[in-house]
Amino acid sequence: MLKILRLARQSRRTMVLLIAAAVAFCGIAGGTVAFIMARSAPVQNVFIMEGIAIDLTETPAGEGSNGENRYEMVPGALIDKDPQVTVRGGSMAAWVFVKLEKSENFDAFMTYAPAEGWLPLEDVENVYYRAVEADEEDQIFRVLEDNQVKVKDDVTVLALRALTEETFPTLTITAYAVQQAGVDAPAQAWTMAGGTEETP
Repeated sequence: MLKILRLARQSRRTMVLLIAAAVAFCGIAGGTVAFIMARSAPVQNVFIMEGIAIDLTETPAGEGSNGENRYEMVPGALIDKDPQVTVRGGSMAAWVFVKLEKSENFDAFMTYAPAEGWLPLEDVENVYYRAVEADEEDQIFRVLEDNQVKVKDDVTVLALRALTEETFPTLTITAYAVQQAGVDAPAQAWTMAGGTEETP
């Protein structure tokens, strides 16, 4: 009987030692796992819009009653007119457009050509475009070839004298820019700019 009691006590001691060892082991292992899983400081990602900035400028000519530039027409004469589009430094890559709106009688009296680098937008009259890459410096693009328009040679003095304030030929230029990122084609960009893909 005493032998059995001694064996039972020894078994209990052994069990207690085993449990203590297991607890100690778990504590060590737990500490190791916590060390391995230590977390780094968070990194914040900030997404910004770079944007596009453009200007359309030209050398002022004689000013009309509505603030427009006015030029005197002489048959066959070349008239200096130097509109230019500036894409400001730091702008993102963009599709850049110029729209040249002519009065109904403009082609009867005047002619011009777009400056080098401007491409006609397919199916849209009098709209030209170019792809402009991002740059930290200003990028300047002339609108008209040789910075000139021309009075047609066959225009007569009689026809010029018949013009009135309401019928003088006019040419209005507007510039637009749309990001290239996510916009694959100039026609799509023109629609986004508020134009249309086809001439109305």
